[in-house]
Amino acid sequence: MDVKEAISIAKSYIADVFADEGVFNIGLEEVEFNGPKWEVTIGFSRKWDKPPRNPFSSLASVEQPDLRAINRTYKIVEVDDETKEVLGVRNRVGLV
Repeated sequence: MDVKEAISIAKSYIADVFADEGVFNIGLEEVEFNGPKWEVTIGFSRKWDKPPRNPFSSLASVEQPDLRAINRTYKIVEVDDETKEVLGVRNRVGLV
């Protein structure tokens, strides 16, 4: 498989597995081919990662979220190059 297909599989897998947690901003962070598998790092945010709303803001005003303040989670998705099967998902530490 090519790199674009590995990325697509990894993104779809993350969206599906974490769907009940309200994931959004799903995006590619890193990709590497290691032997018989692709290691695709996918970053995403969860609904509870949003900064709290300012309690002093006017109820009449529409507050735009500061997307820079939203935390992200990073997962490495391992995809078998031949079978295109997801082999595993693990935390990616050290990516800021």
